[in-house]
Amino acid sequence: MRPRVIMVLAIVAILLGGVMLVPAAYARFSGGDGPLGLRLAGSAPKPPTPTAPEPASLAYQPVSVTGYKGSFLAWAIMDRDSGEISGSSNISSTNSTESMIKAWLVSDYLRRLGDKEPPASMLKKASTAIRDSDNIAAENLYNAGGRLPVIQRLISICGLTDTKAESSSRHKWAYTQMSPRDAVRMGDCIASGKAAGPKWTEWVLNEMAHVRGTTAAKDQHEQTGGGHWGIVDGLPKSITSEGPVHIKNGWTMLFADYQWHLNCLAVTDKWSLAVMMRYSGKISLQYGASVCASVTSQLVTPEPGAALQVPTPLAKA
Repeated sequence: MRPRVIMVLAIVAILLGGVMLVPAAYARFSGGDGPLGLRLAGSAPKPPTPTAPEPASLAYQPVSVTGYKGSFLAWAIMDRDSGEISGSSNISSTNSTESMIKAWLVSDYLRRLGDKEPPASMLKKASTAIRDSDNIAAENLYNAGGRLPVIQRLISICGLTDTKAESSSRHKWAYTQMSPRDAVRMGDCIASGKAAGPKWTEWVLNEMAHVRGTTAAKDQHEQTGGGHWGIVDGLPKSITSEGPVHIKNGWTMLFADYQWHLNCLAVTDKWSLAVMMRYSGKISLQYGASVCASVTSQLVTPEPGAALQVPTPLAKA
């Protein structure tokens, strides 16, 4: 009897062992996690959830404008969330503002009205001063603000450190000396509401978003000029499609030094950017516009754009 009992027990043990081994072997070959670190069928790890790509914006990057032919080129960018300003090594050097300052002239006039409504004629001048860079309209706003005090309020309200008003008795607004560092502060000051106040800020920003006209001769006149160019031409659609870009450029070929004094300013809810330069009056306005676009394209993040092709300087048409 004993040998038979032993045989029966052995057979039972083998059968039981087979029952235990089959799931283990199946688990091992199927790749699921089970006892002893084995992987059970149907429990393969889920692939990682793809993260949304970082939205495009502008941020500080090294910038190079190969072959720039002018006597002065400087730029600055402000991160409007942190307030940090970065830019070229000559970020505090100045240029005459020309028409770029018109956005402040309008803002200062409207803020000082308080709750009063401006005359329809003055509101129209405020609009054309920005949209069409109308010099006569800007002069009317400057006179209404007391002339030199308009620039003094700009420096005080916007916290500028490098800006100086034109020193002669004329106190010409266009001759105000401003650095790129102060220009991006002015852009932030306008966009934040400090410049025009709560009632008029959105109105001013809307005007800046609807600047019109190109660098073409047909859009450039004695007292007005097309100003929709520069920084906006260097922005990818992924940025311009997110919301309006508010701009105000300034440009004059001054006979005093026979140079273009050209400035580009743009501001969004994320950043404020300014590019300022001087170059020979024998070169076209479009050349300076292309330099502004080239600087901008190189600041695109997360992937900077290649420098745009800055045309070989050509004589004005």
